[in-house]
Amino acid sequence: MPGFVAHVGATVLCAHAGQAQPTAPNPRVLVSTQPVTTIVAPYAVAGCTLPPPSGGPCVTGQWLMGAVRVFAGGAPLVIQGGQSICAPTGTPMSVLVSQIRVKAT
Repeated sequence: MPGFVAHVGATVLCAHAGQAQPTAPNPRVLVSTQPVTTIVAPYAVAGCTLPPPSGGPCVTGQWLMGAVRVFAGGAPLVIQGGQSICAPTGTPMSVLVSQIRVKAT
């Protein structure tokens, strides 16, 4: 499934509207002048609105599936529509806004 490549400036949210940021983007590959992100590095989540009694808030997120044919530094790229999971809630993250010039499969 093709999707637009995520980068450091992309808007990534957990299922409860917490802002997620990559902890280790790939500095050697750029799209829209910003480093791309790969599925190997976790994301840090801040501002998750799920209260602790309900199992929240989301603290970290990890991409499980990204691009299958496009890699950076030997790791698959994060793409819009890829699969992810947040800890400790088990809910997904979503790439809401990204660059729209580079698509990967």
